[in-house]
Amino acid sequence: MKHRIEGNPDYGDLTLELEPDETILVESGAMSRMGSDMELKTRMPGGLLSGLARKFLGGESFFLGEYRSPQGGWLSVSPSTPGMVMHRRLEGDHFLLTAGSFLACTDQVQIRTKFGGMRSLFSKEGAFLLECSGHGDLFFNSYGAFLEREIDGTLIVDNGHLVGWEPSLDYRIRGAGGVKQTLFSGEGLTMEFSGKGRLYLQTRTMPETASWLTGYLRV
Repeated sequence: MKHRIEGNPDYGDLTLELEPDETILVESGAMSRMGSDMELKTRMPGGLLSGLARKFLGGESFFLGEYRSPQGGWLSVSPSTPGMVMHRRLEGDHFLLTAGSFLACTDQVQIRTKFGGMRSLFSKEGAFLLECSGHGDLFFNSYGAFLEREIDGTLIVDNGHLVGWEPSLDYRIRGAGGVKQTLFSGEGLTMEFSGKGRLYLQTRTMPETASWLTGYLRV
């Protein structure tokens, strides 16, 4: 399968060229255009319980679109928010994504909802993550531009800017400073990552954008 990413860093767009009988799984509603020979089915990876967890706990769609063509074909997909599209090749490893970041993957990639532990209940990203594993191509998106960081030590992150990370990294929830700074600085709780691995951030967050727009609304 060949892929081409255009429009980064502002409006990422992914085009996929499939060989005969190749299959790609796409986030529901993300397809923007495709060749007339493409076939579409819906798939619920992992079954009913996994689909329910992905929808209500992981912030993703209940169903994924399954695209293929016996003769080979192409389709293009776009994320729902303006930003970048990124590609990661999985070779039997695992990768963790926050809610709303998944865009597409080949059908050899397994997607399951993972509980982040009690500490994740205090994270802006929610208590559940998407764990992607297997052998294949994974595509994910950001709101705004991507920032990729290689960590060998520690890094403190405002968790609203978090997109995904390698499971070799561990984290803990902590305040932005003392009690006063945590409560009144506007930063609140943060995530302190430690270990060695790669982490992806986004330059914008949807809650902050919504808060900014609220000031322009008229009742």
